Parts: sequence; C-alpha cells; structure tokens
Amino acid sequence: MTTFARIDRGEGRAAFARLHGDRLRLLAGAPWERTSETGEEVPLAGARLLAPVTPSKIVCVGRNYRAHAAELGNDVPVEPLLFFKPPSSIIAADETIELPEESSRIDHEAELGVVIGARCRRVSEERALDFVFGYTCVDDVTARDLQKKDGQWTRAKGFDTFCPTGPLLVTGIDPSALAVRCRVNGEIRQDGNTRDLIFSITRLIAYISGVMTLEPGDLIATGTPHGVGPIAAGDVVEVEVEGVGTLRNPVRPRG
Repeated sequence: MTTFARIDRGEGRAAFARLHGDRLRLLAGAPWERTSETGEEVPLAGARLLAPVTPSKIVCVGRNYRAHAAELGNDVPVEPLLFFKPPSSIIAADETIELPEESSRIDHEAELGVVIGARCRRVSEERALDFVFGYTCVDDVTARDLQKKDGQWTRAKGFDTFCPTGPLLVTGIDPSALAVRCRVNGEIRQDGNTRDLIFSITRLIAYISGVMTLEPGDLIATGTPHGVGPIAAGDVVEVEVEGVGTLRNPVRPRG
C-alpha cells in the first residue's frame, strides 16, 4: 500500500507527494503518470492538503446499495444508474461545505471514490482493476428536495462544495470489502460495507467505460450505504473509508 497527497505550495502552486513516514516526498507530476520524486521533502504536519485529484469528470453511481434505495423509496436499479458532479464541486478535507439558500434539505452521502490510473475504453470486468490507480473518500453532498423537485440530479448534486474529496489517495488495497461510514458531530449516521454494493467496482468500471472513455485522474463515486440524512450549519461531517482515511468537513450557510 502506498499513500499519496496533493499539497498547496503557495502562490497558486500545487504538488503531488508520496507519504513516507511523517514526511511528504514531492513528485514531479501526478502519481498515476509514474513520475519521479523531485528530491524535496516537507513534513506532513502543517502541510495544507488539497483534494488529491483534479479529474476531467466525476462519474457517480446512484442507488448502489439496496438498503439506501429502500430508504428513499426507490426500486433497485437493474443496471448502474449514472450521473455527474462537476469538477468545480470538489473541495478538500477541512474546507467548508456551503449550504445554498435554494435548498432546505442537504444530505451527506459517504462513498468510496475510485481514481482511474490509465485511459480506458470498453474494458472487461476481468481487466477493470488494471485501470485503477487508487482510492479516496468522497462525500456526495445532495440537495434532496431539489433532487425530487427537478426530476434529474444535475442541480441537486452540482453545487460548489458538494463533492468533498480526500484527504489522501491510497493504492494497493482490495476494494471489495471496505467499511464506509459517516459521522456527523461524532455520531455515526452511516455504517456500510462495499461488499454490499449492488454493482461491484469491476462491474462499474466496465459499464462506465462502455459509455465513455475514462481518463487518468478521473473519479468514480461508487454509491452510498443507507443512513443518509440532513446536515446543518455548524455541523462537522466525517466520511471514513476503511484503509483509506477520514475526510472531515465543517458546514456553514453559503455566503
């Protein structure tokens, strides 16, 4: 297992780094480019961590846990239900989820994020994991009332700050049985496991890449377990994925 981060270098500069003990070894490029280390190190403590990906697209999967589909009164899909979040919705750990005034019900949705490592198109399930670089934590923040009102999910899922991601990117783990949890103000709201996914990680990659080409650095949000619920100003939301880390974000009104 190897862990990577993306850090703020100041003056609008960012750099990827490999975690080595309590130090970050800076890289010359994105880690999925198999880039080299620059020879520069910085301490992890005190480093400002950015979201560990800058994807060309964020492909999300709806209703991929049976209990979650049931809690919202929806049927279990017969094939993966896809939607997008814009890259502009991404924020890093410790950055603030902003509640837009257009909605009166904003929900947390804890998810395992899959980061693509190589360009892929129409790959088989058997080869799917060959195109994965690593895994991260994602909170698919959702304006639930707007989702129901609009009948499609673009606005409800796409507000700025509605895709907290990170803080780290981890490679070399098995994604098939990872605990996925959400806590709000320390209270467990969601407690699921990827073994309960309706459509596995390999099935999702094969299905999505049959629709669109996935590029290195693209992010797939794989679905959320049951227990989604509202968040409010002043809350602190934590998404924890076993073996990957914990993503923490405070909540406040927009503006």
